Amino acid sequence: MQAPRAGNGADFNPNAPYRMYHGDRIPGFPQHPHRGFETITATIDGIVDHTDSLGNAGRYGQGDLQWMTAGKGIVHGEMFPLINQTSPNPTKFFQIWLNLPARNKMVEPAFVMHWAPDIPKYISPDNLTHITVWAGSLFGLTGMTPTPNSWAQQPENEVAVWYLNMSPGARLSLPAAEGGRAINRMLYYLEGSHLSVGDRSLDAHCIVTLDAGQAADLYNAHNKEHTEVLILQGRPISEPVAQHGPFVMNTNQEIEKAFSDYRKTRFGGWPWPDDAMIFPREKRRFALQNGVESNPFKIE
Repeated sequence: MQAPRAGNGADFNPNAPYRMYHGDRIPGFPQHPHRGFETITATIDGIVDHTDSLGNAGRYGQGDLQWMTAGKGIVHGEMFPLINQTSPNPTKFFQIWLNLPARNKMVEPAFVMHWAPDIPKYISPDNLTHITVWAGSLFGLTGMTPTPNSWAQQPENEVAVWYLNMSPGARLSLPAAEGGRAINRMLYYLEGSHLSVGDRSLDAHCIVTLDAGQAADLYNAHNKEHTEVLILQGRPISEPVAQHGPFVMNTNQEIEKAFSDYRKTRFGGWPWPDDAMIFPREKRRFALQNGVESNPFKIE
């Protein structure tokens, strides 16, 4: 199965069945470079095929999370294989870019795979709110270990990524961050039509800056629809940020050097036969790291 046309990465019409992808007939993003930050790819539905310049690879999705440190430079591809031949192939995920402090921008690249069955999930006592703890700590649960040089490695930075699914009538109080107002906390109202945050009623999807120094009371006031919310939190790195395309550094000079280095070295080159690698349709989810393959399936 293939998409009906080639994508160009610039089709932003939200009503289009295929948009914002590159590639010939399979949606995704063929090989491209990164330097100076991390990607947290947290999936809800669908499948992602990953390959990179280190020879690592993976097929993940359906609740899995990939945490990748670009560090001094990595080239990777992210493709969305159309596995289902007779039904739609929806893909729903977040890719969050997490900055690295200056001291870690040129570390060795790395990635870890967190399989869906292992990721902590909180269910409220009334069973009306389900929370996936992709990073950080909440209600006695702590997300899985990030890559070694991540800003999230230090507990005092309180980096958190929480995905909330609230049933009709659900109420939840998010506790204040231990660092109080020194911590940034943002709420992304994604799905639903009537969410209350404290005494503020939100009828349209939006981004809300929360005061991390106090609890945030959330209420899905709709009597039929679920509400989906993403919470992002963390202590600011408090360093200059220079970002251009796939690179995030501290100065424009460092951005120019990143482009120069990539042109000269290709960050180690591309060891795969295709720029847009797709694994066989029958291949199950897996992670290949340093020549060792793992998967989320128990040995039967």
